[in-house]
Amino acid sequence: MKKTISWIAALIAAVILLQTLYFKFTAQPESVYIFSKLGLEPYGRIGSGVSELLAGILLLIPRTRIWGALLGLGIISGAIVSHLFVLGIEVQNDGGQLFFLALAVFISCFLIVFMQKEEVINKFKAVLKL
Repeated sequence: MKKTISWIAALIAAVILLQTLYFKFTAQPESVYIFSKLGLEPYGRIGSGVSELLAGILLLIPRTRIWGALLGLGIISGAIVSHLFVLGIEVQNDGGQLFFLALAVFISCFLIVFMQKEEVINKFKAVLKL
């Protein structure tokens, strides 16, 4: 059951993260608007796209899923904070769709990390002993 939930959460987060790449990498007006408003156009748009690509790939590989979830949490936390304090919930009359997709990614990644919290703790202990 835990494995199934992890797969579903990973698929939800990965699909959302990976489907936004088209908009970021092709400089679609919505993405350019968002990153211009944040003062991060074009480097923030491209950098976040590369980070989301990496997180999406890591989420789909069971051995690296936890790293993808942690990376996804970091990326999407920035997006949520940007929506709450700069962009607003609704961006260019999208009805809040981008914000709610960000929440779905956050919840999915958080669920993966929570279900594997012992593994997360052990991995960080190993890294800190370097």
